[in-house]
Amino acid sequence: MEVSEFKDWNGDQAESWADVEFALEHGIYKPVPLEGDEKYCAGDFRSKECLELLKGADVVVTNPPFSVFREFVATLIEYDKKFLIIGNKNALTYKEIFPLIMQNKIWLGFGFRGMVGFFKSPYEDFASASEHKDGMIRNSGVHWFTNIEVAKFREEIPLWEKYSPEKNPRYDNYDAIEVSKTAEIPVDYFGVMGVPITFLDKYDPRQFDILGNSEMFAEPVVVDGKLKKNPGRFYVNGKRMYDRLLIRRKQ
Repeated sequence: MEVSEFKDWNGDQAESWADVEFALEHGIYKPVPLEGDEKYCAGDFRSKECLELLKGADVVVTNPPFSVFREFVATLIEYDKKFLIIGNKNALTYKEIFPLIMQNKIWLGFGFRGMVGFFKSPYEDFASASEHKDGMIRNSGVHWFTNIEVAKFREEIPLWEKYSPEKNPRYDNYDAIEVSKTAEIPVDYFGVMGVPITFLDKYDPRQFDILGNSEMFAEPVVVDGKLKKNPGRFYVNGKRMYDRLLIRRKQ
């Protein structure tokens, strides 16, 4: 729907989506069912009619199927659209998504509390009583992904910890130091550091550069007498670490 089509249907002296809802409820606007095409079913974002609707959109706000998250994001990037979408936190490490994060073409919004979202669903929610919400289903490990300016994206992380060789050991298989928590990034260190992917919740591109991740840079390493040629993770004293981002302070 074009912005020019907005009218103050509900009489609140403003033109907004509330007027669209009013118009739909009162039959002023008639919903038009989608039909799909020879390849994709009705409503599939890859169908010709949905792509035509996408071309006319200013902003896309939705919860895409996680199974096609990569392709959905690629489509939004291809059509140069602003978006605010929900995805699984593991998408941060996808080879199709992580480069976009490095290039500051995608970043994280103000996520869900504890990365747990509740969505309307016809299915029964088997979550515990303390987490259950009637008519909704619980989904863990979810976050907002966006390319719309977010205030926290321009807020520097306060740093006060001091670098310590004991607390910040070097990796066995890459020349960088380990920082186990974003809050413990040393204020006096300007070399390459490995940090948890949760760093992206606080990331300010004016303060840090993202160089890559452990999947990209982990070198072969000998663990328990066995050579791991493609370790995929960094090691500290033979101990395998969780996935890490490689960052460096801007001078």
